[in-house]
Amino acid sequence: MVLDWFSRKHIDEFADSIVTELRQQFPQAGVDLSTRKSAEKALRTLDRIFSRISAFAAERRPNLYQKACFGNRIKWALKEARYPEPFVEAATDKLVTYMTVTSAPRPASRG
Repeated sequence: MVLDWFSRKHIDEFADSIVTELRQQFPQAGVDLSTRKSAEKALRTLDRIFSRISAFAAERRPNLYQKACFGNRIKWALKEARYPEPFVEAATDKLVTYMTVTSAPRPASRG
């Protein structure tokens, strides 16, 4: 349906949950990555976030507009939380890229 193309409710809720997890696991003050254990914990958090994005993208198949809304919501939430600009740009870019790649239709296999 055409109106579904502009629906943002699910994408906004999902983006907010991703930002909440990022803010909890990667506080604006910085993350201690000085030990192997702390670095592994940070990587597990990122893996969990990417898994959530993959599952969401597979289930919802967001369109171009919804992906743009997702990125915009993430970017502005991180800016409002006063994260450094390089982190905001890098995080937004990676999260939107991952959603785009995982929501892309898969080519039919040739049997």
